[in-house]
Amino acid sequence: MPLHPRVVTVVPTGAFLVRLGFTDGLQATVDLAPWVAGKGGVFTALQDADFFAQVTVDREAGTICWPNGADLDPDVLYEVAR
Repeated sequence: MPLHPRVVTVVPTGAFLVRLGFTDGLQATVDLAPWVAGKGGVFTALQDADFFAQVTVDREAGTICWPNGADLDPDVLYEVAR
């Protein structure tokens, strides 16, 4: 059972910013820069604004992800959004 509600909607709104909606109705704009800006590995591609904007919801995992497999912990996203 998940610790927190899961992500159901995501809209990129700016440089490393996303508007998230959760299963409990919470909606918040979250700055992802602390987790992705200047990071290597799968997060390298997210430095490109066009690639960052390809963010989607992984409905099975209840979190956000990108085409290259990058994703973030949904519990962390919820804590930051609150």
